[in-house]
Formats: sequence, C-alpha cells, structure tokens
Amino acid sequence: MTTSPRTLRIGQIVPSSNTTMETEIPAMLHLRETIAAERFTFHSSRMRMKQVTAAELASMDRESDRCAQELSDARVDVLGYACLVAIMSQGLGYHRVSQERLHQATVDNGAPAPVISSAGALVEGLHAIGARKVSILTPYMKPLTRLVVDYIENEGIEVHDSLSLEIADNLKVGAQDPIAPASHVARLDTRGVDAVVLSACVQMPSLASIQPVQDRLGLPVVTAAAATVYRMLKVLDLEARVPDAGELLTGKY
Repeated sequence: MTTSPRTLRIGQIVPSSNTTMETEIPAMLHLRETIAAERFTFHSSRMRMKQVTAAELASMDRESDRCAQELSDARVDVLGYACLVAIMSQGLGYHRVSQERLHQATVDNGAPAPVISSAGALVEGLHAIGARKVSILTPYMKPLTRLVVDYIENEGIEVHDSLSLEIADNLKVGAQDPIAPASHVARLDTRGVDAVVLSACVQMPSLASIQPVQDRLGLPVVTAAAATVYRMLKVLDLEARVPDAGELLTGKY
C-alpha cells in the first residue's frame, strides 16, 4: 500500500500590496517538489501597506499579530513574516522580538506554530554560508536602505556596498522584471565580498536572476526570498535544497 507524500502548510504574513512572496516562495518550494517527496500548500494573511515609508511600515507591523492569529486558525506548519524592511526599520534586532511575539500569538490561539521572518532569515542565511562581508541591492529609498545596512552590520556582517533603486510605490517594486537584478548588479561593487544579496526585499522579484548572477560572479548569491525558504525548510527539519536558487539552497547548509 502506497502512502501520500507528507503535505505541509506554509503560512505567510504579507503586506497588502505584496505580489511577489505568494509567487516566489511557492515557485521555490514547487521546484523542491521535483527532487523531494514533501508537498506544500500556501496560505496568507495581509497587512495594509502601499507606500514603502517608515510611517506606513510601522502602521503595517501593528497588524501582524492579527495575521498570526488568522494563520494559526489554519494550523499552518510554519509562519513567515514576509516583509524585510518592516522589521529592520523598527529597530536593531527587532526580528527576534517580532518572532517571539507572533509565536506567542499562535500559542495563545491554541495552535502553536514556529515563526520566522524574512529579516531574520536573511541574516541567519548569510551567517550559515559564512559571509562576513556582502554587497546588497535594494529597491528602497536611500534612508530605508541605510536602516537595512545598519541592521545587517549590527548582526556582525559588513556591508561593503549597497545600491538603492529608490522605488517607493510597493506595487511598482513588485512589477520589476525578475531578470532586472542581473543587470543592476553590474553597478554594485562586489570586489572582496563573500556574498551578494541580490534582493534585500521580498517584494522585488529576483528568482530568475539568482543562478545566472551566481554563475557569472563566481560568488554566493542570496536573496531575502531564498533565505526565507531556507529558514522555513530548516525549522521544518527538511533538507534546504532547491534547484537553481543559489548557494544557500544547495543543501550544504
């Protein structure tokens, strides 16, 4: 008698204007389904946000507890907070505070679920591959990119260079061509770095660029979305391997 593959429920807390995490996260996990037995379903709850500004990000973050409760109603196996800059703009180390609080919201709802954040996942993913110095590409306005740089450096990783595309409208961020980062990276100084963060934003599409840029530069390439998948797989105790999704998802870490 054959049994059905194990199916896991992936929950995501996303900004209301985010159009990428519900495409790139499933795309990566569906790629994993071609090489492993596990299957995945995807479930989201949304927080209102249209402009990527400090004020809207702070207002949006206050809705995350409600979203965690809603997703725990669906008994998800892991819950991801899918907005990197919303976390990093709230203060150094805030991903730990947020993850603990949101996990407690699921506990209080009688449906405990592990909680990760794209912000924490990026930092933890860079540490996993041993990156001490990186260059990063962001779609943010320069002041928000500065907060991201400070946050990453506070976690013990030097940011050698950063490039801001300065797109404030979150829908316009999501409308970027997923191969555009492969061109933008030419304007980034990657000399002497251990890794390149090709998209320090889970709304900026980048999956199609990861492997071509990594092959061209000969450097590990990570994105916030790929790091989120990495952390989801790790907390689910699954091999973190996805074809053509960059160094972090080769199964080595």
